[in-house]
Amino acid sequence: MTKLLSVALLIAPIALCGAEGDDQVWSPARARAYLDERAGWWIAWKSAARDQETFCISCHTALPYVLARPALRTSAGEQAPSPNEQKILDNVVKRVRLWNEVQPIYSDEKNGPPKTAEARGTESVIYALVLSKYDAPKGKLSADTKLAFDNMWSLQLKSGAWNWLNFQNEPWEADDSQFWGTALAAIAAGNAPRDYKLSPSVAAGIQALSSYLQHGQEDQSLLNRCFLLWASAELPNLLTRAEREAIIRAITEKQQPNGGWSTVSLLPAGWKRRDSTALTNGSDGYATGLITFVLQKVGLPRTDPRVKQGLTWLIANQNVKTGSWEAVSPNKQRDPASDAGRFMTDAATAYAVMALDAVSQ
Repeated sequence: MTKLLSVALLIAPIALCGAEGDDQVWSPARARAYLDERAGWWIAWKSAARDQETFCISCHTALPYVLARPALRTSAGEQAPSPNEQKILDNVVKRVRLWNEVQPIYSDEKNGPPKTAEARGTESVIYALVLSKYDAPKGKLSADTKLAFDNMWSLQLKSGAWNWLNFQNEPWEADDSQFWGTALAAIAAGNAPRDYKLSPSVAAGIQALSSYLQHGQEDQSLLNRCFLLWASAELPNLLTRAEREAIIRAITEKQQPNGGWSTVSLLPAGWKRRDSTALTNGSDGYATGLITFVLQKVGLPRTDPRVKQGLTWLIANQNVKTGSWEAVSPNKQRDPASDAGRFMTDAATAYAVMALDAVSQ
């Protein structure tokens, strides 16, 4: 990398953007085009369709898209959500309003036995996260977001967690994903204004999820602990300073010499693909984008060597043609050019964008 890039990493995030074709900066326009195209494909894909003319908010494509897409608005001169953002938001609001009428996102047997409780728990958390993310800049919750939270809290288990889908797929639908989902619920709660969080019933829910996340968190995968670290930025009392520093230390010890991280190094010990193909251990966009974003969320500056190296890796590894950052499935070998083969890349691209624009998140 040139001296110019080293300087760019020390100043405002706009210095990390530049003209098309400049290999010393990343391209928000290309990232935006990739994410918009993939969100549009998912919205229209027949396998994503659900009843009442709604669709699933996927953990790999739709959810990361709405978390990241606002970060690309300024560079595009946009004053409002993009068309695909709005479609996803409208879809979430519709399912929240029709909560007692719509079928759970997995209510039939095409994916195995019906998973009604797991599906309800999963979507309740995701909907509260999405809507609270968009309400956060306003400083108040809309009626629909309050309803989404009502649905979420009503399904909280006595343990403090939520039922969660498990299709034996890392990193979002596996044996350990209930912890991940509860961390998302903590992030959603953290997005809410102070007066909402202090109301007695909500405060009790937050205390319950905090106890769940704190208990045994050291035994969780580093990927789950990374999301716990993110949640601690939204709910400052979730972790002690020592616990937060321990997670940062454990995660940054996995940083590779080239500045990136490998998703495989963050998964539960002994994880193997179900088709017995070899896992890829090199740095990838998902782990690097996520970790570099979260480290900044908890206060590490861009001048911190670990953050700086992560950003350097991200800038150097945006695909010039597609605008994406690549990652591969931990579950089986897929054709990277196929739609399913791009699921991890969808998430990777979203988190890379969030990392590169973390100051405004």
